[in-house]
Amino acid sequence: MHIDDLKTSKAEIRKSVLQARNALPEALRNAAAQSIIRNFSSGITLPKKSCVSGFWPIRSEIDPRPLMQQLEVQGMTLCVPAILDAQTIEFRAMSFGDALVETGFGTMGPPADAPVVDPDIMLIPLAAFDCAGNRIGYGAGYYDRAIAALHQKNKHPLLIGVAFDAQRVDHIAHEPHDVALNYILTETGLIAASPV
Repeated sequence: MHIDDLKTSKAEIRKSVLQARNALPEALRNAAAQSIIRNFSSGITLPKKSCVSGFWPIRSEIDPRPLMQQLEVQGMTLCVPAILDAQTIEFRAMSFGDALVETGFGTMGPPADAPVVDPDIMLIPLAAFDCAGNRIGYGAGYYDRAIAALHQKNKHPLLIGVAFDAQRVDHIAHEPHDVALNYILTETGLIAASPV
């Protein structure tokens, strides 16, 4: 597929899936935030003291904060991304109860003087996913570049997309810079990615 056609295809999928996500009822959203805790715990065991990057949800994203709180109680270090410029995010350590500031793209996180860390596990927001672990983000490429930068440091975090099951599509064509997810966590279960 030509690169322009690929970008058009991704944009069309993104628009369609986000419309479906926006239409999900509030009761399902509230229940999903709790369901993903159970689904995560039943399928993934993290090494003690792992550093987990989560995210502050924007728009109609699934809310990972209850899961993040649970992981913090279990002794994990938490961090969230902060946008530095049009190309770069960094991961700032946080704890629930910390004062938060706007960190770009409508998200919240610790201020600029918070410690910058490299996550061992990344909970990643997305617009759409397929069962091969391909994802469509929001088009800015922040996570792709952040993961590539971690790989250059010889760090290979476990990548877990977090989404509603309604965001699943049959197939997403991927570009060379796209990094596949290891798992996708939804309100209906934990999907181990099976690359085609």
